[in-house]
Amino acid sequence: MHSTNPTRRSFVKAALAASAAPLILPGRVFGQTAPSNRISVGMIGTGRQMHHVNLPQFLENEHAIVRAVCDVDRWRVENAKSAVDRHYGNRDCDAHHDWREIIARDDIDAVMISTPDHWHVPMALAAVQAGKHVSCEKPLTMSIAEGRLLADAAKEAGVTFRTDTECRSEPMMHRAAELVLNGRIGKLTRIEVTLPTMDEPGGNPRPMPVPADLNYDLWLGPAPEAPYTVDRVHPPRSWGRPGWMRWRGTSEGVITNWGTHLLDVAQLANGTERTGPVEVEASGVYPEPGSGLWDVLYTFEARYRYADGLSMDYRTAEAPVIRFEGEDGWIQCVWLRRGGLEPGITAHDESLLASEIGEDEIRLPRREDKEDFIHGIRTGEPTMADAEIGHRTCSVGQIAHIAVQRGRKLAWDPDAERFTNDEEANALLARPMRGDWM
Repeated sequence: MHSTNPTRRSFVKAALAASAAPLILPGRVFGQTAPSNRISVGMIGTGRQMHHVNLPQFLENEHAIVRAVCDVDRWRVENAKSAVDRHYGNRDCDAHHDWREIIARDDIDAVMISTPDHWHVPMALAAVQAGKHVSCEKPLTMSIAEGRLLADAAKEAGVTFRTDTECRSEPMMHRAAELVLNGRIGKLTRIEVTLPTMDEPGGNPRPMPVPADLNYDLWLGPAPEAPYTVDRVHPPRSWGRPGWMRWRGTSEGVITNWGTHLLDVAQLANGTERTGPVEVEASGVYPEPGSGLWDVLYTFEARYRYADGLSMDYRTAEAPVIRFEGEDGWIQCVWLRRGGLEPGITAHDESLLASEIGEDEIRLPRREDKEDFIHGIRTGEPTMADAEIGHRTCSVGQIAHIAVQRGRKLAWDPDAERFTNDEEANALLARPMRGDWM
């Protein structure tokens, strides 16, 4: 009952052993703050995710202090500054409107990037090259080529890097991954990942006056030049769901934006978080021309094959679910309450969910996301999802998106990070960027 793939098991155990080894890091890695003191953090992007999740966690961390906030939206950055000052009982937090000012500060040790997807790599790349530690929202990248550039740069810089994804710290996801890796369902043969359908057609494309609070030119940055309309950006003076998540100039939609949460856990439990599948075929539906501004996929279905024969199905449905099937049974996690499903972990045999992980088995680290980042800076230990892992996770969704566009089965070389049977698909591994941002 507890047999598992020996190659996958030994690889994961070796990787975990290496990550647990103490690291000796150069003093420059820690900026102006020694590991034992509070780490100075700059928040880049003060929108919905920062407001509800990221900033509160940093404010509550005893080893960190938020010294600066930055956003191109004046209302948002002033809200963030007020929240920081209120928490610390002073007026010391600095408000910036240009992220480059945060990167240039010698008194900032680390940055939290909570911007639209198209800004993640340019900002994170500049930060690691300046010796800053980086926590960056998922999805880490907008293309496979820029992901490789960032992962290599982060490794070369020797800084702490965390790809910010909630599922890696979610207890039931962590539990499922440990049980699968330790063979509780036998050899893993199939994974199924489903996402809720969220990105329906729509959005008003009509140009509008730019709000006084917003520096729209800097918001666009490397994205294609396009006139301002509220449905391309975010609701003014609101924390509502933004339109940028549904425009391909700034996001690939749920196939990478939401999908990387669950794809990260799939890659982890499969022991492939630093590599990827070898084959993909996919289909999907884009909005009809003229149906509105938003143009990301709103339904898709993909199938992958890994080198050991494992298959993974990835598609839109009603709820975010990940299911692991092995030769001896299955484990399933429902992440959020959607489509009539209740959140929780289930298995073919409920008793295995209480199974203890032995001392000689794979034990995955588990810390809350911001705690994991600060822990990495203080100790020099790798985070649970560094830049390489974040890039690889994102690339799983990206090769499916390319397969949708090519309309054929694609052979993928995860070592070379190229398709071996379609040069036109390889032309889609990079994205054009406007301006000199990288």
